[in-house]
Amino acid sequence: MSAISATEKVDGFTRKSMRKAQKQKKSQGSSQFRTQALTELSPLPQLKDAPSTEQQELFSQKLQQCCMLFDFMDSVTDLKSKEIKRATLNELVDYVSTNRGVLVETAYPEISNMICTNIFRTLPPSDNPDFDPEEDEPTLEASWPHIQLVYEFLLRFLENPDFQPSIAKRYIDQKFVLQLLELFDSEDPRERDFLKTVLHRIYGKFLGLRAFIRKQINNIFLRFIYETDHFNGVAELLEILGSIINGFALPLKAEHKQFLMKVLVPMHTAKGLALFHAQLAYCVVQFLEKEPTLTEPVIRGLLKFWPKTCSQKEVMYLGEIEEILDVIEPTQFKKIQEPLFKQISRCVANPHFQVAERALYFWNNEYILSLIEENIDKVLPIMFGSLYRISKEHWNPTIVALVYNVLKTLMEMNSTLFDELTASYKSDRQRPAVAKLDMIWNGMPLSIQGYKLHSLDITLE
Repeated sequence: MSAISATEKVDGFTRKSMRKAQKQKKSQGSSQFRTQALTELSPLPQLKDAPSTEQQELFSQKLQQCCMLFDFMDSVTDLKSKEIKRATLNELVDYVSTNRGVLVETAYPEISNMICTNIFRTLPPSDNPDFDPEEDEPTLEASWPHIQLVYEFLLRFLENPDFQPSIAKRYIDQKFVLQLLELFDSEDPRERDFLKTVLHRIYGKFLGLRAFIRKQINNIFLRFIYETDHFNGVAELLEILGSIINGFALPLKAEHKQFLMKVLVPMHTAKGLALFHAQLAYCVVQFLEKEPTLTEPVIRGLLKFWPKTCSQKEVMYLGEIEEILDVIEPTQFKKIQEPLFKQISRCVANPHFQVAERALYFWNNEYILSLIEENIDKVLPIMFGSLYRISKEHWNPTIVALVYNVLKTLMEMNSTLFDELTASYKSDRQRPAVAKLDMIWNGMPLSIQGYKLHSLDITLE
């Protein structure tokens, strides 16, 4: 490691810019640090050309050959062997995809060994310690030309009509699942996409692993929320969960309800919410469609965690609230209308025009409008003050135009209540001004009051 100059020690910006420059030079990384006594690979005969009696033995030899690992950070060594392995992996993918009867019981341990040897490894630390998934380019896996084909092979293996979970469960067990879940923290989005599909297939085929998979995902999310605040694969795991939740039987188990309230709702507080909010909102809505009685605690939970200083997050929260209101039952709406519309009222009055605009868009939703109309006597008094004030004071003309449309809609729903609130609002606006003058006047000493009146040629009686 090169020595750090005195200037760099003093100037933190210099070190940061150097790290940035180094990152730009090296956009690939590899976690394949294991060293092997490499011997050059020799091409084996094609499986399609071998007699049927010899194919199983040749299949086994090719699986063993593909257990050889190579250093892809060195782009000039072992080129021939790397190409032989790539071609062999391609052939294995094709062989398992198009042939029946190849998954005999003796092949399972060799298949498992080849897969585990290639994909399971300790992920390297990020090249960029200040890595921001929203801003920075991810570090791609240098050995992807081989690893991608191993994932392809694993998928074809799981999807093969001859695949027997009763045999495979000896190898695809809890330890296998744990190692698979650890890989979800890979910076490479291509790998996470494959992992998502693989885990989903395993969840579908291995009934005995389902509860374990859910529990481990739960643990990953709890660590993410309360300890690390960083995990690259949150969006992919939530996508899998969306599908799992969709298949939950009714009534929901207590563990599922607890997962919603103790894990999914607190996940809204995460710093990087934008990276996975769409998947998170989908999971929440799936739960509420299954069990409408959960709507009130979920909305109250969202209101509890409502962002105070991040406009981008507020817009996301408002979008999710609208998705929830799209599926809410009228009886549940009555339970949350007061706290919910107090928050919407604050959002409408937000000086950030995107927050105000997103809140006002609720009035473009026909179902939400029908719910508001049914409960106009409760909703209108909550919203009126903010809407009326913003119509006079907001700096953005688009927001003012939207507010006028909303006020018009509310007036048409109940014109009598609207007129009463208008009169009351104007009266309340005048009262503080008069009260303030009285307070100022009454706070003056009598001598000053007399002087003021005398100067105006008014005598005290």
